[in-house]
Amino acid sequence: MPLSSKRRLAVSTTLIAALAAGVAPATSAFAATSLPAAPAATTPAAVPAPDMEGVVTALNSAMDNGAPGAMARFTGPTGVRSRTVGVQDRVSGAAMDIQSRFRIGSVSKTFSTVVLLQLVEEGKLELDKPVNTYLPGLLPDDRITVRHLLTHRSGLADYTNAMFANTVPGFEAVRNRVFSYQELVDLSLSEPRTTEPGVSYKYSNANFVVVGMLIEKATGRPVADAYERRIFKPLHLHKTSYVHPDTRIKGLHVRGYLHPDEAGGALVDSTEQTVSWAQSAGAVISNPADLNTFTSALMRGRLLSPAMMEAMTTVTPTDTTNTRFYGLGLRRYDLSCGTQVYGHTGTVQGFYTYTFSTRDGLRSLSAMANTSNHGAANTALGGTLEAAFCGKKPAASARAASPSADRDLTSLPAERDLPERY
Repeated sequence: MPLSSKRRLAVSTTLIAALAAGVAPATSAFAATSLPAAPAATTPAAVPAPDMEGVVTALNSAMDNGAPGAMARFTGPTGVRSRTVGVQDRVSGAAMDIQSRFRIGSVSKTFSTVVLLQLVEEGKLELDKPVNTYLPGLLPDDRITVRHLLTHRSGLADYTNAMFANTVPGFEAVRNRVFSYQELVDLSLSEPRTTEPGVSYKYSNANFVVVGMLIEKATGRPVADAYERRIFKPLHLHKTSYVHPDTRIKGLHVRGYLHPDEAGGALVDSTEQTVSWAQSAGAVISNPADLNTFTSALMRGRLLSPAMMEAMTTVTPTDTTNTRFYGLGLRRYDLSCGTQVYGHTGTVQGFYTYTFSTRDGLRSLSAMANTSNHGAANTALGGTLEAAFCGKKPAASARAASPSADRDLTSLPAERDLPERY
């Protein structure tokens, strides 16, 4: 049997009886003041069962568009369901493993935001104070506030557009390089700003480089320490770590494959790299179970106070589709069935990631495909959200009559966290 057929047959199905027990609160001013356990869930409104066949269809579509493999893990009131397709290592042929770790890219931004908002709760920062209040002289405009960074409304140019204008050469030039935060800020400031502060949304990795600088200034410690003490340990995220500048992914892990600029070119194994070009904007490593735990705990109020969660989930549109929005380091997608999910997308060379949860934290999905720089694969992977949270699609006639049918995210190109070539 050819390897491609074996990959198609490598669809694993896992059903775990129940979710793990409650998660311990984080170390923050809010958490330290006798944070109660999450309240017992009241009888929930009827929600559609996840369409796991649809999830597999989305995963296979990502493979059809160039990913060697893909996987997704859904948690809900009835337990855990996971699916895998393809391979996580093209050389060994090892099947995709739902326990494996991978680079989560810009999903790291939500981790960074949680840490920063905990510091706000502790009185060490204020959202609407200028960044230069805390990092004097860093930025050329005193109007840029901490909130502007978290909402991508600072106007700071995204230096990765120029850095990765030529995909593989750009990546190889930084694969083993170690940048300082200041060097990355300087790269951004060498380009024209994209908007006046606060005027409009414009995604930029530079914003979260500055967030990392604010965290380190406020804590006097590296961001790795803040992630570990405030999120990883309290939530028992044993497979999650901030790795910089080490190039390795320790333990069982997925290998990532980067598409070159030219269509049909050979994939480049991009697994080992410092990710120093991103740092607090994208250098976290995790796995699907830990990501589900994180987004669910966040939405259920285990990491931030109700007031801070309200601020984090107050969103503005990122495009004209009326389906996609951004809050404080958090995306909201409005799905075709009316369900709203919160989380983030992630792109780092060789990996696409989606991790989202309902606002009550009762349902969450994490999905990954081990490729990047091929927007069609990214868009296809996003189809796991509609399948998991909206269930099986109605018949075509019913969809045509539905006013929400044109809001199906699977019909929209994925949002870009890094430049895409094709």
